[in-house]
Amino acid sequence: MAEENFSGPIPLVVGVLPDQHVEVLQTARNLAEQLGVPLVCAYVDEASYLVEWDPSRDTHRMSLHPEKDDAEVDAVRGDLGKMIGEAMDGGSADWTLRLLAGDPARALGRLAADINASMIIVGSPEPGLGHRISEALNGSVAAWLSHHQRRPVLIVPQKKRHDGDRRN
Repeated sequence: MAEENFSGPIPLVVGVLPDQHVEVLQTARNLAEQLGVPLVCAYVDEASYLVEWDPSRDTHRMSLHPEKDDAEVDAVRGDLGKMIGEAMDGGSADWTLRLLAGDPARALGRLAADINASMIIVGSPEPGLGHRISEALNGSVAAWLSHHQRRPVLIVPQKKRHDGDRRN
C-alpha cells in the first residue's frame, strides 16, 4: 500500500466490496500498471452517513462511522486490505484504501472529483436474487455513475463460471 499523495500521476478510483469478484481488482491493477498511475481503492459503508464534508481537512471518524467503534472499522480495513493486497500481489501498481460512508455511487463520485481521478472502476452487479432486490430498491452503482459522471466509468463484468468452478 502506498502513501496517498497525488502530486504526480492522476489516480484511478476502484470501488471495492468484501467478496467482490476478483476481476474488478485485477482489471484495475492491470490498467493502473499500463498507465503508470496509482489506484485508490474505496469501500463505501452504506450503513453509515456523512455528517459533514470538508475536503480541506480530514473528516472526523465519527462522521464516517457514527454507530461503529474503532475495532469494527479496523477489522473492515484489515479484511479489505488483505483482499486488495492479495489481488495486487505480483503487480507494480501503488494503491491505497479509503473507507467512505453514505450512498456508494455518490461517495465514489465525490471521491473521484476530490482527487481528480481520471476514471472510476466498478464491478457489474452480482448475480442472485438478493443482489437483484437490493439493486431494485437502491439502484445500481454502475448505472448511476455511468449516467451522472463527467469522467469515464469502467464496469468490469464477472467472468462466467462453469457449474463446477468455485469463485476466486
